Amino acid sequence: MYRTGHYGAALLGYAPIGFLLLLFGLRELALLGGAGAVVLAMVPDLDQRVPGVTHRGPTHTVWFGLFIGGVLGIGAGLMGSSRGVIAATSLAVLGFLVGAVSVLSHIAADALTPAGVRPFTPVRNRRYSYNVATAKNPIANYALLGAGVLVSGAALVVGSTLRDYLGRL
Repeated sequence: MYRTGHYGAALLGYAPIGFLLLLFGLRELALLGGAGAVVLAMVPDLDQRVPGVTHRGPTHTVWFGLFIGGVLGIGAGLMGSSRGVIAATSLAVLGFLVGAVSVLSHIAADALTPAGVRPFTPVRNRRYSYNVATAKNPIANYALLGAGVLVSGAALVVGSTLRDYLGRL
């Protein structure tokens, strides 16, 4: 997929997390996490700019997703450490989820293409391809973006509304 499709996939992957944050009244964190997911959506494709690293190679694996999630989790946890253990732990979990979901949603979107991905390399070398559309297909990319915007927008509205409703009980 191209950039627009990956943005949509990141929003789709992040929507349930954002919904839960909104449900708990953490609107700013929910919006920040959503923005972070979109910013990180193209990180796996940085392999195209690194000499000697094959495209859809190591940066398109679940291990890379866990690594990016770990790096963001540690960074977010350190940033929240001045606010206490609960805040640091909560931010670490959120950072991990945003990083991992962003990379894993990228891999899932690339699995829609005929070229597919090998997300478990080197443990398992099986290629996954659902052969739905080529990466450059503008309809597929904009459909994925539209789905991401629609689902994350619904999560925002429903999560906020439900939080307000529950707050009045």
